[in-house]
Amino acid sequence: MASSPDTNKPPAAGRAPGPRVLIVDDDTIVAESLAEFLNREGYAAATCLSAPEALATLEKADESEAGPFALALLDVTLQGMSGIELLREIGKRRLGVACVMLTGYGTIESAVEALRLGACDYLIKPVVDKELRLSLERAIRQRALLQENKTLRKQLDGRRGLETIVGSDHRMRKIYELIEAVAPSRTTVLMTGESGTGKSLIAHAIHKASPRAARPFIELSCGSIPETLLESELFGHVKGAFTGAHADKVGRFQAADGGTIFLDEINSASPAMQLKLLRVLQERKFEPVGSTQTVEVDARVILASNQPLENLVAEGRFRQDLYYRINVVKIELPPLRDRVSDIPSLAAHFLQKHAAELGKQVIGFSPEAIAALQRYAFPGNVRELANIVERAAVLSRKPTIELDDLPPQISGGEAPKLTIAATAEDEAWTPMSLEDALKEPERRIIQKALRANNFNRQKTAEQLGINRTTLYKRMKVLGMQPEDERAA
Repeated sequence: MASSPDTNKPPAAGRAPGPRVLIVDDDTIVAESLAEFLNREGYAAATCLSAPEALATLEKADESEAGPFALALLDVTLQGMSGIELLREIGKRRLGVACVMLTGYGTIESAVEALRLGACDYLIKPVVDKELRLSLERAIRQRALLQENKTLRKQLDGRRGLETIVGSDHRMRKIYELIEAVAPSRTTVLMTGESGTGKSLIAHAIHKASPRAARPFIELSCGSIPETLLESELFGHVKGAFTGAHADKVGRFQAADGGTIFLDEINSASPAMQLKLLRVLQERKFEPVGSTQTVEVDARVILASNQPLENLVAEGRFRQDLYYRINVVKIELPPLRDRVSDIPSLAAHFLQKHAAELGKQVIGFSPEAIAALQRYAFPGNVRELANIVERAAVLSRKPTIELDDLPPQISGGEAPKLTIAATAEDEAWTPMSLEDALKEPERRIIQKALRANNFNRQKTAEQLGINRTTLYKRMKVLGMQPEDERAA
């Protein structure tokens, strides 16, 4: 018999309790097997045999010593109330748990419905351990993002219920006005700005202020998905479409039907993918990979680029017709260094969040600490500020964040700068084309950036103002193989 939520095996000795997971499956053997696996993985698993029992358990979790559940694994084919109905009820009651659906009889229709209702993932039994592990990790991250955005939802400017972002700089006020103006429509929005400026939060704000707020918000960073997989990720695929396609998969566009899809780093999309996106935007239809069946979709599209698309169009790296199609309403997000007046309110916002998570009574910043933050250039923008405040909250032993709680590059008052020595004027000239000659300084800059960031390519790309995919492409063009980086 499946164990009750309060009698599950505790975590192994010496291991801190991990996130709580509620398994809802009317098959006792399956439920206990999943619980055993999750406990080994460091989670704190509990089981329920029915939807009503699961709802009662979730509602009482806040009052229990163990605390609330972070995740729920829901079998679709529960007796009485189905897993889909249970998912809908969890959403209605705002129980704050991320849900992953499990079924042995999966269909595209049920998968689409589950994703529309807020499920993080949809897995087909028997589930491979690695697949389940990755799915739970994604669900944990999604839940963390949702919790982080609760603060944003509470920050309303009182105008038509529009959700706003922290900050009162005049540039941000203009952005709020744009959000308010475009939110009621289905107009395509293009956002530009450096990495870390908050493009994802703006996209969320547009969605929440729109008539589509109750429908799904689907986000995808095009630069984080290999080009060979991006089409399947966006449009889905049918079983057997390619090697490894063991089952039908619903794409992000179909999952966003009726809601909003946010495509970040659209500048990373290949020309072939750009053409497919153009058709979806114009005709609102597509075919999943390996399928001849056309799927119609009603999704509001928001895009973002961390590079000027005008330059990419001029260079022939971005389709002109797609650029004109997406450049309907353009929102340019300023870097944090250009909105210094917002740094105190942003820092206070992040401090409140992290202090609550840490259970610490840290209530503010010393004048010296605020002044140091306002002197810093923040190459990583708002994202970097959030990380710096989290670090300070962890290290602080006083009610306020002091100057010595900040990283050295902040407390010293200067931002680290990436520089490269100029080539000596009398350096011997080797005959070569101008194109090859221009590659050499670029190669040196990338090498220097890699060394400065201990060969962390993500940090290197952010510091150079490009995405990681672009960095890889430039390294390939320049003949810089990954195995040669440290020897360069």
